[in-house]
Amino acid sequence: MFDKLQRLVFSPSNWFGLALANIVLLLKGMGLLGWAGLPLAAAGYVVGFVGGGLLFGFPSFAASAWESLTFSDDGDARESMGRALSAVRRLVEDNPGKRLPRALQEQVLALCSSLDGLLAQWERSKGALSLQEGFHARHIALSYLPEALKTYLSIPPEFAATRVLRDGKTAQDIFRETLTDLESKVRELGDDLAGQDAHAFLAHSQFLHEKFGASEIFVAPELSSQKSSSQRGSS
Repeated sequence: MFDKLQRLVFSPSNWFGLALANIVLLLKGMGLLGWAGLPLAAAGYVVGFVGGGLLFGFPSFAASAWESLTFSDDGDARESMGRALSAVRRLVEDNPGKRLPRALQEQVLALCSSLDGLLAQWERSKGALSLQEGFHARHIALSYLPEALKTYLSIPPEFAATRVLRDGKTAQDIFRETLTDLESKVRELGDDLAGQDAHAFLAHSQFLHEKFGASEIFVAPELSSQKSSSQRGSS
């Protein structure tokens, strides 16, 4: 509700309507309109609102496509992560208003693929992420990526591409760095799981080597007896 009210208040239509209504009220205050001032002020607002809407577009009360990128960490964490990644991927592929340049679009989709890969690896891994690392894995998909995307898309495209915000960098530059940082963390989590699996594999291989290695030679009994018989026959 607050978002809809905010879109109305800051719309060009509302400002045009208020401007025309204030002009009428100013004339009334100067004693030029008499009792008709208030009805004319209301009519002035309507005329200004319609005129502003025709010139600059009427305010939209529908939520932006990216405003739905809000997810909760409830139920099975991996299912929640999967749903969040699917929603992010759909939005980025649709690219409403062409707000994402192709390079950023591909980078977000690549990060989604990396997170999908991490989820699959997490499912089959014999290892486990620590409590903190598991928290990071969940929240990259559920909040860090969606919130970064949502706040970036709220910036007008021209402003995001050209206006320097910090250290000579535009919003596009900063968003690109954010995606790179998240991608790096996903790789780190994947390496952690892979390292644990590799260690488990090494330990198991060492166990098998110690149990069945060259130090223990097994000869099948029937083959041993056959060899002894053949040796006696030859002698």
